[in-house]
Amino acid sequence: MSQTPWLSLFGIGEDGLEGLSSAARQALAQACLVVGGQRHLAMLGPSGQERLAWPSPLTDAFPAILARRGQPVAILATGDPFQFGIGSTLASVISPDEMISFPHLSAFSLAANRLGWAQQDCALVSLHGRALERIIPHLQPDAQIMALSWDGTTPGKLAELLVTRGCGTAELTVLEALGGPNERIRSATAAQFALTDVAALNTVAIRVGRNAGARYLPLTGGLSDDWFEHDGQITKHEIRAVTLSALAPRRGELLWDIGAGSGSIAIEWMLTHSSNRAVAIEPRADRVARIGRNALALGVPDLTILHGSAPAALERLAQPDAIFIGGGATVDGVVLLAWQALRPGGRLVANAVTLETQSLLLDWRQRIGGHLTQIAISEAEPIGGFTGWKPARPIVQWRVEKLV
Repeated sequence: MSQTPWLSLFGIGEDGLEGLSSAARQALAQACLVVGGQRHLAMLGPSGQERLAWPSPLTDAFPAILARRGQPVAILATGDPFQFGIGSTLASVISPDEMISFPHLSAFSLAANRLGWAQQDCALVSLHGRALERIIPHLQPDAQIMALSWDGTTPGKLAELLVTRGCGTAELTVLEALGGPNERIRSATAAQFALTDVAALNTVAIRVGRNAGARYLPLTGGLSDDWFEHDGQITKHEIRAVTLSALAPRRGELLWDIGAGSGSIAIEWMLTHSSNRAVAIEPRADRVARIGRNALALGVPDLTILHGSAPAALERLAQPDAIFIGGGATVDGVVLLAWQALRPGGRLVANAVTLETQSLLLDWRQRIGGHLTQIAISEAEPIGGFTGWKPARPIVQWRVEKLV
Protein backbone atom coordinates (compact mmCIF):
# COMPACT_ATOMS: atom_id res chain seq x y z
CA MET A 1 0.00 0.00 0.00
CA SER A 2 1.45 3.37 -1.00
CA GLN A 3 2.14 5.81 1.83
CA THR A 4 3.16 9.45 2.05
CA PRO A 5 6.94 9.62 2.49
CA TRP A 6 7.98 10.95 5.89
CA LEU A 7 11.65 9.89 5.90
CA SER A 8 13.97 11.88 3.61
CA LEU A 9 17.52 10.74 2.79
CA PHE A 10 19.98 13.41 1.69
CA GLY A 11 23.22 12.54 -0.03
CA ILE A 12 25.86 15.15 0.74
CA GLY A 13 29.16 15.64 -1.03
CA GLU A 14 32.26 17.68 -0.26
CA ASP A 15 30.39 20.76 -1.50
CA GLY A 16 28.13 20.44 1.54
CA LEU A 17 24.63 21.86 1.58
CA GLU A 18 25.46 23.93 -1.51
CA GLY A 19 25.22 20.72 -3.51
CA LEU A 20 21.60 20.06 -2.53
CA SER A 21 18.81 20.83 -4.96
CA SER A 22 16.14 23.37 -4.06
CA ALA A 23 13.64 20.53 -3.49
CA ALA A 24 16.09 18.80 -1.16
CA ARG A 25 16.74 22.00 0.79
CA GLN A 26 13.03 22.55 1.22
CA ALA A 27 12.50 19.00 2.49
CA LEU A 28 15.46 19.31 4.88
CA ALA A 29 14.14 22.59 6.30
CA GLN A 30 10.82 20.90 7.16
CA ALA A 31 12.36 18.06 9.17
CA CYS A 32 11.66 17.95 12.89
CA LEU A 33 14.52 15.48 13.47
CA VAL A 34 17.83 15.37 11.59
CA VAL A 35 20.04 12.28 11.91
CA GLY A 36 23.60 12.09 10.61
CA GLY A 37 27.28 11.94 11.38
CA GLN A 38 28.90 14.73 13.38
CA ARG A 39 30.58 16.09 10.23
CA HIS A 40 27.29 16.39 8.36
CA LEU A 41 25.36 17.79 11.31
CA ALA A 42 28.01 20.50 11.70
CA MET A 43 27.20 21.69 8.17
CA LEU A 44 23.64 22.66 9.15
CA GLY A 45 24.38 25.72 11.19
CA PRO A 46 21.98 26.92 13.87
CA SER A 47 18.35 25.80 13.67
CA GLY A 48 15.53 24.71 15.92
CA GLN A 49 15.55 21.16 14.62
CA GLU A 50 16.26 18.25 16.93
CA ARG A 51 19.50 16.49 15.95
CA LEU A 52 20.77 12.99 16.53
CA ALA A 53 24.33 11.88 15.79
CA TRP A 54 24.68 8.30 14.62
CA PRO A 55 25.53 6.01 17.55
CA SER A 56 27.54 2.80 17.23
CA PRO A 57 26.04 0.60 15.99
CA LEU A 58 23.91 2.73 13.69
CA THR A 59 20.87 0.56 14.28
CA ASP A 60 20.68 1.87 17.86
CA ALA A 61 19.21 5.05 16.36
CA PHE A 62 16.35 3.20 14.66
CA PRO A 63 13.94 3.25 17.63
CA ALA A 64 14.19 7.06 17.81
CA ILE A 65 13.64 7.31 14.04
CA LEU A 66 10.70 4.90 14.02
CA ALA A 67 9.13 6.74 16.95
CA ARG A 68 8.73 9.74 14.61
CA ARG A 69 6.95 7.73 11.90
CA GLY A 70 4.55 10.04 10.05
CA GLN A 71 6.56 13.16 10.99
CA PRO A 72 9.22 14.65 8.69
CA VAL A 73 12.60 13.08 9.54
CA ALA A 74 15.85 13.78 7.65
CA ILE A 75 18.80 11.40 7.28
CA LEU A 76 22.14 12.86 6.17
CA ALA A 77 24.48 10.52 4.32
CA THR A 78 27.60 10.67 2.20
CA GLY A 79 27.12 10.62 -1.57
CA ASP A 80 24.52 8.10 -2.71
CA PRO A 81 22.69 6.65 0.34
CA PHE A 82 21.99 3.45 -1.59
CA GLN A 83 25.58 2.69 -2.63
CA PHE A 84 27.38 1.18 0.38
CA GLY A 85 25.30 3.59 2.46
CA ILE A 86 22.59 3.70 5.10
CA GLY A 87 19.73 3.55 2.57
CA SER A 88 19.41 -0.20 2.16
CA THR A 89 19.75 -0.74 5.92
CA LEU A 90 16.86 1.64 6.55
CA ALA A 91 14.86 -0.01 3.76
CA SER A 92 15.06 -3.30 5.66
CA VAL A 93 12.90 -1.83 8.44
CA ILE A 94 11.01 0.96 6.66
CA SER A 95 9.01 0.53 3.46
CA PRO A 96 10.48 2.33 0.44
CA ASP A 97 7.03 3.92 0.02
CA GLU A 98 7.70 5.84 3.24
CA MET A 99 11.03 7.22 2.06
CA ILE A 100 12.27 9.71 -0.49
CA SER A 101 15.93 9.99 -1.42
CA PHE A 102 17.91 12.95 -2.75
CA PRO A 103 21.18 11.29 -3.81
CA HIS A 104 24.44 13.05 -4.54
CA LEU A 105 27.08 11.68 -6.89
CA SER A 106 28.77 8.73 -5.21
CA ALA A 107 32.52 8.63 -4.60
CA PHE A 108 32.71 5.92 -7.27
CA SER A 109 30.93 8.10 -9.85
CA LEU A 110 33.20 11.04 -9.10
CA ALA A 111 36.33 8.88 -9.25
CA ALA A 112 35.31 7.28 -12.55
CA ASN A 113 34.72 10.70 -14.07
CA ARG A 114 38.07 12.03 -12.85
CA LEU A 115 39.95 9.02 -14.22
CA GLY A 116 37.97 8.49 -17.40
CA TRP A 117 37.09 4.94 -16.36
CA ALA A 118 33.88 3.14 -17.35
CA GLN A 119 32.30 2.54 -13.95
CA GLN A 120 30.38 -0.51 -15.16
CA ASP A 121 33.68 -2.22 -15.97
CA CYS A 122 35.14 -1.66 -12.50
CA ALA A 123 34.95 -3.77 -9.37
CA LEU A 124 33.41 -1.59 -6.65
CA VAL A 125 34.50 -2.48 -3.12
CA SER A 126 33.96 -0.94 0.30
CA LEU A 127 36.78 -1.36 2.80
CA HIS A 128 35.14 1.05 5.25
CA GLY A 129 34.72 -0.94 8.44
CA ARG A 130 35.62 -4.10 6.55
CA ALA A 131 38.71 -6.30 6.27
CA LEU A 132 41.33 -5.20 3.76
CA GLU A 133 41.56 -8.76 2.42
CA ARG A 134 38.15 -8.36 0.74
CA ILE A 135 40.08 -6.85 -2.17
CA ILE A 136 41.95 -10.10 -2.94
CA PRO A 137 39.33 -11.86 -5.14
CA HIS A 138 39.19 -8.74 -7.33
CA LEU A 139 42.92 -8.79 -8.09
CA GLN A 140 42.78 -10.07 -11.66
CA PRO A 141 44.90 -9.28 -14.74
CA ASP A 142 44.10 -5.80 -16.12
CA ALA A 143 41.32 -5.33 -13.55
CA GLN A 144 40.17 -1.85 -12.57
CA ILE A 145 39.07 -1.60 -8.94
CA MET A 146 37.64 1.29 -6.96
CA ALA A 147 37.64 0.96 -3.19
CA LEU A 148 36.20 3.14 -0.43
CA SER A 149 38.90 3.48 2.23
CA TRP A 150 38.47 2.98 5.94
CA ASP A 151 40.83 5.86 6.73
CA GLY A 152 43.99 7.59 5.57
CA THR A 153 46.12 4.50 6.17
CA THR A 154 44.15 2.29 3.78
CA PRO A 155 45.98 3.24 0.54
CA GLY A 156 49.38 2.38 2.00
CA LYS A 157 48.10 -0.91 3.38
CA LEU A 158 46.62 -1.76 0.00
CA ALA A 159 49.97 -1.06 -1.65
CA GLU A 160 51.69 -3.43 0.79
CA LEU A 161 49.12 -6.16 0.12
CA LEU A 162 49.55 -5.76 -3.64
CA VAL A 163 53.31 -6.10 -3.35
CA THR A 164 53.02 -9.26 -1.23
CA ARG A 165 50.82 -10.79 -3.92
CA GLY A 166 53.27 -9.99 -6.70
CA CYS A 167 51.38 -6.97 -8.05
CA GLY A 168 54.05 -4.36 -7.40
CA THR A 169 53.57 -2.69 -10.79
CA ALA A 170 49.86 -2.04 -10.14
CA GLU A 171 49.02 1.67 -10.17
CA LEU A 172 47.14 3.15 -7.21
CA THR A 173 45.40 6.50 -7.50
CA VAL A 174 44.31 8.11 -4.26
CA LEU A 175 41.39 10.52 -4.66
CA GLU A 176 40.72 12.72 -1.64
CA ALA A 177 37.78 15.01 -0.85
CA LEU A 178 36.33 14.67 -4.36
CA GLY A 179 34.00 17.45 -5.43
CA GLY A 180 35.15 19.93 -2.79
CA PRO A 181 37.71 22.73 -2.50
CA ASN A 182 40.30 20.39 -0.97
CA GLU A 183 40.12 17.80 -3.76
CA ARG A 184 43.46 16.10 -4.41
CA ILE A 185 44.42 13.25 -6.75
CA ARG A 186 47.78 11.46 -6.57
CA SER A 187 49.13 8.25 -8.11
CA ALA A 188 51.96 5.80 -7.48
CA THR A 189 52.77 2.17 -8.17
CA ALA A 190 52.31 -0.28 -5.35
CA ALA A 191 56.04 -0.99 -5.15
CA GLN A 192 56.95 2.71 -4.97
CA PHE A 193 54.01 3.92 -2.90
CA ALA A 194 55.12 6.65 -0.51
CA LEU A 195 52.15 9.04 -0.38
CA THR A 196 51.67 10.65 3.01
CA ASP A 197 49.15 12.93 4.70
CA VAL A 198 46.22 11.13 3.08
CA ALA A 199 42.81 12.46 4.10
CA ALA A 200 40.59 10.06 6.03
CA LEU A 201 37.86 10.39 3.37
CA ASN A 202 39.45 8.94 0.28
CA THR A 203 38.80 6.52 -2.55
CA VAL A 204 41.51 4.32 -4.04
CA ALA A 205 41.47 3.36 -7.71
CA ILE A 206 43.66 0.39 -8.66
CA ARG A 207 44.71 -0.53 -12.18
CA VAL A 208 46.13 -4.00 -11.61
CA GLY A 209 47.80 -4.51 -14.98
CA ARG A 210 49.61 -7.77 -15.67
CA ASN A 211 52.30 -8.96 -13.29
CA ALA A 212 54.32 -12.06 -14.12
CA GLY A 213 54.26 -14.42 -11.16
CA ALA A 214 51.42 -12.60 -9.39
CA ARG A 215 49.02 -14.63 -7.26
CA TYR A 216 45.79 -14.06 -9.13
CA LEU A 217 43.00 -16.28 -7.85
CA PRO A 218 41.72 -18.55 -10.65
CA LEU A 219 38.02 -18.15 -11.41
CA THR A 220 37.41 -21.90 -11.54
CA GLY A 221 36.75 -24.20 -8.61
CA GLY A 222 39.47 -26.54 -7.40
CA LEU A 223 42.37 -24.27 -6.45
CA SER A 224 45.75 -25.97 -6.31
CA ASP A 225 46.36 -27.41 -2.85
CA ASP A 226 49.37 -25.14 -2.34
CA TRP A 227 47.03 -22.14 -2.15
CA PHE A 228 45.99 -23.48 1.27
CA GLU A 229 47.89 -23.96 4.49
CA HIS A 230 47.05 -27.51 5.61
CA ASP A 231 48.27 -30.51 7.57
CA GLY A 232 47.22 -33.03 4.95
CA GLN A 233 43.55 -32.81 5.99
CA ILE A 234 42.33 -31.17 2.80
CA THR A 235 39.94 -32.12 0.03
CA LYS A 236 42.41 -32.48 -2.85
CA HIS A 237 41.93 -30.02 -5.67
CA GLU A 238 40.59 -32.50 -8.26
CA ILE A 239 38.08 -33.88 -5.76
CA ARG A 240 37.29 -30.35 -4.58
CA ALA A 241 36.41 -29.26 -8.10
CA VAL A 242 33.97 -32.15 -8.46
CA THR A 243 32.57 -31.51 -4.97
CA LEU A 244 31.93 -27.82 -5.65
CA SER A 245 30.18 -28.77 -8.86
CA ALA A 246 27.94 -31.14 -6.91
CA LEU A 247 27.21 -28.48 -4.27
CA ALA A 248 26.16 -26.15 -7.13
CA PRO A 249 26.59 -22.79 -5.37
CA ARG A 250 24.16 -20.05 -6.29
CA ARG A 251 24.09 -16.38 -5.43
CA GLY A 252 23.52 -15.51 -1.76
CA GLU A 253 23.40 -19.09 -0.48
CA LEU A 254 24.66 -20.48 2.83
CA LEU A 255 26.87 -23.58 3.14
CA TRP A 256 27.62 -25.72 6.16
CA ASP A 257 31.08 -27.31 5.82
CA ILE A 258 31.10 -30.07 8.45
CA GLY A 259 34.56 -31.31 9.37
CA ALA A 260 36.15 -28.43 7.48
CA GLY A 261 39.82 -29.39 7.92
CA SER A 262 41.65 -26.61 6.07
CA GLY A 263 38.40 -24.84 5.14
CA SER A 264 39.02 -25.29 1.42
CA ILE A 265 35.44 -26.18 0.47
CA ALA A 266 33.88 -23.33 2.49
CA ILE A 267 36.42 -20.83 1.17
CA GLU A 268 35.93 -21.77 -2.47
CA TRP A 269 32.15 -21.74 -1.98
CA MET A 270 32.41 -18.11 -0.86
CA LEU A 271 34.72 -17.24 -3.74
CA THR A 272 32.03 -18.20 -6.26
CA HIS A 273 30.08 -15.03 -5.38
CA SER A 274 30.65 -12.15 -2.98
CA SER A 275 27.19 -12.64 -1.43
CA ASN A 276 27.73 -16.32 -0.60
CA ARG A 277 28.16 -17.31 3.05
CA ALA A 278 29.59 -20.35 4.76
CA VAL A 279 30.05 -21.84 8.21
CA ALA A 280 33.14 -24.00 8.64
CA ILE A 281 32.67 -26.46 11.54
CA GLU A 282 35.89 -28.01 12.84
CA PRO A 283 36.58 -29.81 16.17
CA ARG A 284 40.37 -29.26 16.31
CA ALA A 285 41.58 -25.90 17.60
CA ASP A 286 44.77 -25.89 15.50
CA ARG A 287 42.74 -26.43 12.34
CA VAL A 288 40.25 -23.73 13.36
CA ALA A 289 43.15 -21.25 13.51
CA ARG A 290 44.44 -22.51 10.17
CA ILE A 291 41.04 -22.05 8.51
CA GLY A 292 41.06 -18.43 9.68
CA ARG A 293 44.47 -17.81 8.13
CA ASN A 294 43.39 -19.43 4.87
CA ALA A 295 40.21 -17.36 4.74
CA LEU A 296 42.18 -14.13 5.10
CA ALA A 297 44.84 -15.15 2.58
CA LEU A 298 42.21 -16.01 -0.03
CA GLY A 299 40.04 -12.94 0.46
CA VAL A 300 36.99 -14.26 2.34
CA PRO A 301 37.49 -12.80 5.84
CA ASP A 302 33.74 -13.03 6.53
CA LEU A 303 33.82 -16.84 6.69
CA THR A 304 32.19 -17.99 9.92
CA ILE A 305 34.39 -20.52 11.72
CA LEU A 306 32.85 -22.65 14.44
CA HIS A 307 35.04 -24.62 16.84
CA GLY A 308 33.04 -27.68 17.73
CA SER A 309 31.90 -31.15 16.73
CA ALA A 310 28.78 -32.19 14.87
CA PRO A 311 25.98 -32.80 15.59
CA ALA A 312 26.04 -30.59 18.72
CA ALA A 313 27.78 -27.72 16.89
CA LEU A 314 24.99 -27.58 14.31
CA GLU A 315 22.34 -26.47 16.76
CA ARG A 316 20.97 -22.95 16.28
CA LEU A 317 22.81 -22.36 13.00
CA ALA A 318 20.91 -20.59 10.21
CA GLN A 319 19.17 -22.94 7.78
CA PRO A 320 21.62 -23.90 5.00
CA ASP A 321 21.13 -24.09 1.25
CA ALA A 322 23.89 -26.68 0.91
CA ILE A 323 25.84 -28.96 3.24
CA PHE A 324 29.18 -30.67 2.71
CA ILE A 325 30.18 -33.47 5.05
CA GLY A 326 33.91 -33.98 4.76
CA GLY A 327 34.33 -35.44 8.22
CA GLY A 328 32.11 -36.85 10.94
CA ALA A 329 29.65 -38.68 8.70
CA THR A 330 29.95 -41.82 10.83
CA VAL A 331 29.05 -39.95 14.02
CA ASP A 332 25.53 -40.85 15.11
CA GLY A 333 22.95 -38.31 14.03
CA VAL A 334 25.15 -36.10 11.81
CA VAL A 335 23.71 -37.09 8.44
CA LEU A 336 20.13 -37.17 9.74
CA LEU A 337 20.40 -33.75 11.39
CA ALA A 338 22.04 -32.30 8.29
CA TRP A 339 19.29 -33.64 6.06
CA GLN A 340 16.56 -32.33 8.36
CA ALA A 341 18.19 -28.90 8.56
CA LEU A 342 18.62 -28.50 4.81
CA ARG A 343 16.38 -26.00 3.07
CA PRO A 344 14.00 -27.39 0.39
CA GLY A 345 15.88 -27.28 -2.91
CA GLY A 346 19.16 -27.63 -1.02
CA ARG A 347 22.00 -29.99 -1.80
CA LEU A 348 23.81 -32.40 0.50
CA VAL A 349 27.19 -33.79 -0.56
CA ALA A 350 29.35 -36.23 1.43
CA ASN A 351 32.73 -37.70 0.52
CA ALA A 352 33.96 -41.00 1.95
CA VAL A 353 37.35 -42.74 1.83
CA THR A 354 36.89 -45.61 4.29
CA LEU A 355 34.72 -48.62 3.61
CA GLU A 356 32.76 -47.95 6.79
CA THR A 357 31.79 -44.44 5.68
CA GLN A 358 31.13 -45.62 2.14
CA SER A 359 28.77 -48.27 3.52
CA LEU A 360 26.96 -45.57 5.51
CA LEU A 361 26.50 -43.45 2.37
CA LEU A 362 25.16 -46.47 0.49
CA ASP A 363 22.62 -46.98 3.27
CA TRP A 364 21.52 -43.33 3.11
CA ARG A 365 21.19 -43.49 -0.66
CA GLN A 366 18.85 -46.44 -0.29
CA ARG A 367 16.80 -44.53 2.29
CA ILE A 368 16.39 -41.12 0.63
CA GLY A 369 17.88 -41.42 -2.86
CA GLY A 370 20.55 -39.39 -4.54
CA HIS A 371 23.60 -40.41 -6.56
CA LEU A 372 26.73 -42.34 -5.63
CA THR A 373 29.90 -41.75 -7.62
CA GLN A 374 33.35 -43.22 -7.23
CA ILE A 375 36.16 -40.82 -8.08
CA ALA A 376 39.62 -42.25 -8.70
CA ILE A 377 42.65 -40.06 -9.34
CA SER A 378 46.12 -41.23 -10.39
CA GLU A 379 49.25 -39.17 -10.84
CA ALA A 380 52.27 -39.97 -12.99
CA GLU A 381 55.42 -40.69 -10.95
CA PRO A 382 58.89 -42.05 -11.76
CA ILE A 383 59.39 -45.81 -11.62
CA GLY A 384 63.12 -46.23 -11.93
CA GLY A 385 63.96 -44.76 -15.32
CA PHE A 386 60.35 -44.95 -16.44
CA THR A 387 57.01 -43.36 -15.51
CA GLY A 388 53.94 -44.99 -14.06
CA TRP A 389 50.64 -44.18 -12.43
CA LYS A 390 50.32 -43.88 -8.66
CA PRO A 391 46.64 -44.07 -7.68
CA ALA A 392 45.23 -42.18 -4.73
CA ARG A 393 42.61 -43.80 -2.54
CA PRO A 394 39.29 -43.67 -4.40
CA ILE A 395 36.57 -41.38 -3.08
CA VAL A 396 32.91 -42.30 -2.96
CA GLN A 397 30.72 -39.22 -3.24
CA TRP A 398 27.05 -39.12 -2.37
CA ARG A 399 25.02 -36.16 -3.55
CA VAL A 400 21.32 -35.64 -3.04
CA GLU A 401 18.91 -32.77 -3.52
CA LYS A 402 16.11 -32.11 -1.03
CA LEU A 403 13.03 -31.58 -3.18
CA VAL A 404 10.55 -30.73 -0.40
